[in-house]
Amino acid sequence: MAVRVSVVATSSLGDRSYLASDGQVAVVVDPQRDVDRMVHLAGAAGVRITHVVETHIHNDYVSGGLELARLTGAHYLVAAADEVAFDRLPVTDGDVVEVSETLRLRVVATPGHTFHHLSYVLDSTDDGGWTPVGVFTGGSLLFGTTGRSDLLGKQYAHELAHHQHASAQRLAELLPDGAQVWPTHGFGSFCSASQSDAPESTIGREKQGNPAFRLAATDFVTETLAGLDAYPAYYAHMGVTNAAGPAPVDLTPVTRADAGQLRDRIAAGEWVVDLRHRKAYAVSHLAGTVSLGLDGPMSTWLGWLIDWGTPITLLAETPEQVAGAQRELVRIGIDRPAAQATGAPQQWATGPAELRELAVADFPALAAALVGDVPAGLPAPQVVLDVRLTNEWRAGHLDGAVHVPLPDLRRRLAELPPGPVWVHCGSGYRATAAASLLANAGRDVVLVDDLFEHAQPAGLRLSPAA
Repeated sequence: MAVRVSVVATSSLGDRSYLASDGQVAVVVDPQRDVDRMVHLAGAAGVRITHVVETHIHNDYVSGGLELARLTGAHYLVAAADEVAFDRLPVTDGDVVEVSETLRLRVVATPGHTFHHLSYVLDSTDDGGWTPVGVFTGGSLLFGTTGRSDLLGKQYAHELAHHQHASAQRLAELLPDGAQVWPTHGFGSFCSASQSDAPESTIGREKQGNPAFRLAATDFVTETLAGLDAYPAYYAHMGVTNAAGPAPVDLTPVTRADAGQLRDRIAAGEWVVDLRHRKAYAVSHLAGTVSLGLDGPMSTWLGWLIDWGTPITLLAETPEQVAGAQRELVRIGIDRPAAQATGAPQQWATGPAELRELAVADFPALAAALVGDVPAGLPAPQVVLDVRLTNEWRAGHLDGAVHVPLPDLRRRLAELPPGPVWVHCGSGYRATAAASLLANAGRDVVLVDDLFEHAQPAGLRLSPAA
């Protein structure tokens, strides 16, 4: 039977895991922590997982590799050079791992994203001759880009970027143009140096357009480092957890909190997170909560914004939504929320005084307000706040806007000028989180729930890209 490679996407983190099989046995590459997805996929395909491999010690999520290997009895392949606190099958450049009579893995050192990063060439055979089908590139060669080189510290970024360029060249030398490229990162992950919308790729396609091939090494390093923006603060905890050996996950329901307990948790400075869509949040929400809807990358922003270890309570309309949020959070090492509540805001408040609305506008309304035609019921904007990331700001921003990236907002609230704040981002998702934080700090705030691309057509003047 021909080799089959199935993708398990974790779109909220911008990552992909893979299950490659010959119809009887399977290899799993870079599994997320909620390994039940892989177990189900293997069961549905009628294959037995015999090998679990890691391309590197991940910085953006907690790996499920160790637990999946324990559950299935599979060999767990991790770079020999990585110092880990658990038993694994150490592999290094040049190793060949026989998976079955028709599948094998060739280990290729591809440093750059990390110092000990490995890629795995998947070979298959039907007649005794091995043919490369593709390569699992982890955080090395991505679609149209490479993995970022600064996650181990800025002091290593330049050296690792040079390694990334050399690693890409090596893969191109080892593999034919038709070989598939199967990266772990690059689908919105902050582990990616830049972003691409490509759904799939080959070595030949990357050779045509990827900067790692298009640019000489020095130019590639310069361009790559210049394009790097901030990455989530919780990344600092992921590598440590993965090297120590993550514990099995517990996705059972957490304790329910009543209205009085929710009030007490908010008063104690804990995070109570409203998972509903931002439009529902704006209509009515429990005062003191933070809006991070499940329709966006909730776990990324929550993990980035909180002080690590702060108790978290989840609010949602249904138990299924809470369960979905729990699954998202264990992937970044937030194992057990402190509590949860479901239903509607009226059930979460001890009285009407605890409920709050959020004023909402769009960019045409902002344009009108800035020339004195303030929409009824809204305060005149004294501050226009842009909470996008720095690279987004540099690419173009509203004239006169104040820039504070969302991850910095809590510690920089005192820097904001006085008066009503109209806050925007690129789509409305981050701006809603920011608006909830501003309202919790006592600011008069209006959420601009609109796409940034609508700003200029609405008549707002943009400062050109820096």
